[in-house]
Amino acid sequence: MSSHGGPGPRPKVVRIIEQYALEGIGDELEHKWTRDEDRMSLRALADEFNERLVERALHDAAVDTLTEDSSHIYAVLNGDAGTSGEQTQLKRRLERDGVDVDALTSDFVTYQAIRSYLTNIREASAPTKDDETIRDNAADTIAQLRERTAAVTESKLAGLESSDRLTLGEHRVRVDVRVFCEDCGKQYDVGTLLENGSCGCNQ
Repeated sequence: MSSHGGPGPRPKVVRIIEQYALEGIGDELEHKWTRDEDRMSLRALADEFNERLVERALHDAAVDTLTEDSSHIYAVLNGDAGTSGEQTQLKRRLERDGVDVDALTSDFVTYQAIRSYLTNIREASAPTKDDETIRDNAADTIAQLRERTAAVTESKLAGLESSDRLTLGEHRVRVDVRVFCEDCGKQYDVGTLLENGSCGCNQ
């Protein structure tokens, strides 16, 4: 394993691990990415990492999570669950409990940051390119296109709002890519489909 000792800012994942005192998480990430069986994708690792950030932030603020687990709170804050109104309501509630939500969400990391941390800092490498690795790469490419589409959409909406051609309240742009299999009649989020490796036809 390598450490970051050169000039310039520290990589984000390194900084966040130290800031949130997430001892041992680097070893966990590397093991789950490089193990031969049940290997986790970079995207799944990023989500797990961010859930740990939420869990630590809630713990530090003494927020009771008995009725709402950190994974659900992360999904809402990240825009993967809930409506815009629910996201705003959750943010205000957490802020009343002493959580700096803006700082927390800005600390969320992407799968690219996890990849950089594992390959450049820990000098880890994934197993040889099996079918799962190839599907992971395809999922990463699709995710980049989704993020780009969301960014372009947000930019266009902002332009329309600024020119008084559109009235829009507080919102988030989400881009979902779903695959419908006409043979088995089931619909899948493309990321879930790639992670599973098959549709309902083989079940």
